[in-house]
Amino acid sequence: MITPPAPIPSAPPWPHCAHGADPATDPVGCTGIHVPGHTACLAHLTDTDRNTYLASLAPGADIDHRGTHFTAPLLISLLHALRDPTTTNLHLGSARFDRAQFSGDAQFGEAQFSGNAQFGEAQFLGNAGFSRAQFSRNAGFDRAQFSGSAWFGEAQFSDDAGFERAQFSGNTGFDRARFAGDAQFGEAQFSGDTWFSRAQFFGHAGFSGTQFSRKAWFEQAQFSSDAWFERAQFSGDAGFSGAQFSGDAWFERAQLSGEARFRRAQFSGRAWFGEAQFSSDAWFSRARFAGDAQFGEAQFSGDAGFRRAQFSGDAGFSGAQFSGDARFAEARFAVLSWFGPVVCGRGVDLSGAVFEVPVTLEIAAREVLCVRARWESTATVRLRHASVDLSQAVLSFPVAVTAYPTRFTTGTGPVDEGMLAGSGGVRVASVQDVDAAHLVLTDTDLADCLFTGAFHLDQLRLEGRCTFAPAPTGWHRRGIWPVRWTHRRTLAEEHHWRAQSAGQPAPAPGQPPSPRAWRTGPHHPDTDLTPDPEDVVATYRQLRKAFEDGKNEPGAADFYYGEMEMRRHDPTGTPSGERGLLHGYWLLSGYGLRASRALGWLAAAMLVTIILLMGFGIPNDSPKQMATGTVPSGGGKVAFVIDKADPQNPTGNRFTSKRFDKALSLTLNSVVFRSSGQDLTTAGTYIEMTSRLLEPALLALAVLAVRGRIKR
Repeated sequence: MITPPAPIPSAPPWPHCAHGADPATDPVGCTGIHVPGHTACLAHLTDTDRNTYLASLAPGADIDHRGTHFTAPLLISLLHALRDPTTTNLHLGSARFDRAQFSGDAQFGEAQFSGNAQFGEAQFLGNAGFSRAQFSRNAGFDRAQFSGSAWFGEAQFSDDAGFERAQFSGNTGFDRARFAGDAQFGEAQFSGDTWFSRAQFFGHAGFSGTQFSRKAWFEQAQFSSDAWFERAQFSGDAGFSGAQFSGDAWFERAQLSGEARFRRAQFSGRAWFGEAQFSSDAWFSRARFAGDAQFGEAQFSGDAGFRRAQFSGDAGFSGAQFSGDARFAEARFAVLSWFGPVVCGRGVDLSGAVFEVPVTLEIAAREVLCVRARWESTATVRLRHASVDLSQAVLSFPVAVTAYPTRFTTGTGPVDEGMLAGSGGVRVASVQDVDAAHLVLTDTDLADCLFTGAFHLDQLRLEGRCTFAPAPTGWHRRGIWPVRWTHRRTLAEEHHWRAQSAGQPAPAPGQPPSPRAWRTGPHHPDTDLTPDPEDVVATYRQLRKAFEDGKNEPGAADFYYGEMEMRRHDPTGTPSGERGLLHGYWLLSGYGLRASRALGWLAAAMLVTIILLMGFGIPNDSPKQMATGTVPSGGGKVAFVIDKADPQNPTGNRFTSKRFDKALSLTLNSVVFRSSGQDLTTAGTYIEMTSRLLEPALLALAVLAVRGRIKR
């Protein structure tokens, strides 16, 4: 591969020294401007001419040494001639050092530039020191190259300062620098650490397209006018903690690869972070946004913290994506009307957040924490993929939490939910200590939802398809007896109590609960932190009323069953006699809700009645009528008294088809409260009476259970 020849440098637009020019290799030679009255630059003057020139200079003199190559001794000699002999302060008038080259350290510390200071395209091969320098007029360092460290700490720029496309290869410090005019750093490159801490920008601060390869610190910097950081690249940490932006702050499409710190930053104007990319953690804790804050389409690859941030203006997060956690705990939104849609790979924390006006939130995340969140007006919370915790939330107005069926959309189309797997269903983890009078849940999974401690659960509205945890499936053993749990909707608190009471082990971390076992609670197996049956009874009772008010009788029936179950197992709140009645009620008909159980007992009772009637109740033969007559004395008419013999207990073969048919007829008649009218033995009469009492009751329980399942 042939390396192309280096480009031939062009001649500068000023009369230059041309020392060392070679028509073949370097036709320009030295680019230093002529010293007045000479044809050579300061570097190539004779010693006598140079000394004469330097002796002619005085503090505050205008100098022009564009293109001159300064060694360290030569620069010291020049600056020595410009120092005030009484104060030793360096004082320059207009200073022109465009395209000058400083091979050693360039020390302009505490220098005063009364006129323009021009260092455009200058090369500082050593360290450059401008600490506490005072630039009374324009300061131009455009395209300057700083190979070593560059220090402008506490420098004062009374007019515009230009550093556009400047290159800072070493560490750079502008700590406490003061920019009275515009400060332009557009497309500058900072290869080392950069400090602008406590710097003051009274004019526009332009950092558009600037590249910060290492740490960049703007802590407590003051931007009195607009600050432009659009398309800026921060490869290291970016620190803006305590910074004050009095004008608009533009960070659109900025790339922040390191940690971004905006803690306690104050944005008095608009804050624009649209399409910004935060590759690491981003912290806006306690930041104040007085104007609009726009984070639309921003990407946060790490955690994003907005804890206790205050949004006094509108806050736009449309299309924002958070790969880590998005923390808005205790944030305050004064005029926010629409939040999102946002996509979060882990959790969105809104604990303690305050929403002052009607708002719609659209969030797709694994977890949404709304613990102690406060809605001071109506709200609609649309969620996808999330488990939402509403513990201790304060709802002053109706708040609807709903599972959104399809992907959220923005103006550019559906949002990308690639970081979230699954169907998009929403699970409610807890509504503990919530006044549920204003809460509406739609199409949510309540299988693990904790209701204990909530207020006004009877006024909770459940819309759409809200599912609860089912009882364990399949056959199980209770001692030596096989049992099968009744299929019904159950509360998580009942699951937790039953699992704790049975000594059931908790599943391994990350393992889903088995459908054949009761679900263990978050505090399993701690009995003090697990709700007891008395607590669960009240919860079932209130939710039953909520179902009844919603005209959902089947749902109310399941919760009535759960209420009765907890009463039956409550040794402290339910007297023993009442518990005995409940056991019988449960055994015979499942609290009047299980038609199959009542019909089964009815069939068994009828079968027993039939067997008893065949064995003891129906006589062998129906008794015949017998007549006895008496002839009164004196002759005449004969009078007959008709008597009937008592039925006799059966003997011989009692279990015949004829006797079965008769016993069946008697039993069916007794079920519908009718007397059979048959001749029975004494035992049969009592058997029929017992049948007429019990079997219609069982039939009524079966009818009641069927009605509870089909009533609307």
